[in-house]
Amino acid sequence: MPNLAELLTDTAARAPERDALRLDDLTLSYRELDETAGRVAGLLQAKGLRPGDRVGVMLPNVPYFAVVYYGILRSGGVVVPMNVLLKEREVEYYLSDSEARILFAWHGLADAAHAGSDGAHADCLLVEPGDFEAVIERWARTPEMVDQDGGDTAVILYTSGTTGKPKGAELTHDNLRRNADAGIGLFGMDADTVTLGALPLFHSFGQTCSLNATIRAGGCLTLIPRFHPGHALRIIERDRVTVFEGVPTMYSALLGDPSRGEVDTSTLRVCVSGGAAMPGEVMRNFEQAFGCAILEGYGLSETSPVASFNHPDRERKPGSIGTPIQGVEMQVWDEQGNELPQGEVGEIVIRGHNVMKGYWKKPGATAAAIDEDGWFRTGDMARVDEDGYFFIVDRKKDLIIRGGYNVYPREVEEVLYEHPAVHEAAVVGIPHPQLGEEIGAAVALKPGVSVDTAELREHVKRQVAAYKYPRRVWIVDELPKGPSGKILKREIDAPEHVSAAAI
Repeated sequence: MPNLAELLTDTAARAPERDALRLDDLTLSYRELDETAGRVAGLLQAKGLRPGDRVGVMLPNVPYFAVVYYGILRSGGVVVPMNVLLKEREVEYYLSDSEARILFAWHGLADAAHAGSDGAHADCLLVEPGDFEAVIERWARTPEMVDQDGGDTAVILYTSGTTGKPKGAELTHDNLRRNADAGIGLFGMDADTVTLGALPLFHSFGQTCSLNATIRAGGCLTLIPRFHPGHALRIIERDRVTVFEGVPTMYSALLGDPSRGEVDTSTLRVCVSGGAAMPGEVMRNFEQAFGCAILEGYGLSETSPVASFNHPDRERKPGSIGTPIQGVEMQVWDEQGNELPQGEVGEIVIRGHNVMKGYWKKPGATAAAIDEDGWFRTGDMARVDEDGYFFIVDRKKDLIIRGGYNVYPREVEEVLYEHPAVHEAAVVGIPHPQLGEEIGAAVALKPGVSVDTAELREHVKRQVAAYKYPRRVWIVDELPKGPSGKILKREIDAPEHVSAAAI
């Protein structure tokens, strides 16, 4: 199965009338999804698309995303998923850098999409319900799938760009197919699976583990264009959702939603967490409240994304990202590239079928990230226990060095989450003239709760070494988050009065 689009065509041949996608009252069968994706392929080929040409996709979690995604792949094109929050300048960059000739954009994003496309000399096709169907109806469904080699690029996923401009990770048909298969095995997906599509499909986690894995298994993906905990709970009840996949902030939100006790979520069979480290307290409270185990895993855009997971048939260790998936190797290295002994903290490196082909048109960046033996440097710090389970300590770049001592924010955050008033917390470094950096903590409280920052500071101080506790603590209404719900530490700044305070 070289072309990734065969995930869809194979299931459509087996079970054409089964529901593939759902959004509120709209359902799309596998036959309808396959038919419509084939017409998109016909449209693209009529526009002169050649195998390997890039096509931008700027769509929210609606069925059209899957239609366009598989249509591009079927025609031999390369999908360039784009965040729906991008502005004109960013749209132009993504299209120009990838040399995309065409952009499919949601009608509500028309201004940024058209302006960015014009700047990149790309053709902008707006996707508007009703109008889009009328457009593609004019094109015959392409009967033939364009042949692809497993090593050909299927998707270019742009990394978040925390430093410099985003880089495009080239993921192959084999990368993505084998990663979808891994998800099916890990989560026990089959034809009866109903997956809640709350993760953005333009992100690697949602694309592989929600869309591709569900379609490959022949299940149904019920979509939520914008995550809201109350709405998500109602969809879980209505559609009898069996698999929920989310980032830790989504679990916190579901746990804290006032309607939680009024809905039936008993159909949930497995919950999956990734994208960021899940605080142990959130995991314990969620599992107790919902009666469903959470499997925590780990990966990056560059690894398609799944690299390791807590496996359902083995011991599950809270706080661990588990062990490598089948066919993937993981180690912990020091700065010189030597594997470290068990228990020592170093950088995670990954090798296997999930590692990207490279960064699009950036051979220097590729060589810096992937060595001659195929090991990919992640920038994440971890340790390995006696059973081979990996425990993330923190992002290498998030490390705080206070007076020569290394402080890993996640350890401090874990303690903050244990305070009954804390909803979310992010620990960051604050510049300090003598120490280099001081420990700061931005905290969002649970609704209707108040607490003094000194109490939070003392709560942590009692449980960690003296150099680790946050001297600077401030309360915020909410923490800044990316489209997937991941907390964005780079956007957190301590208020001036907090930074200047003497403690």
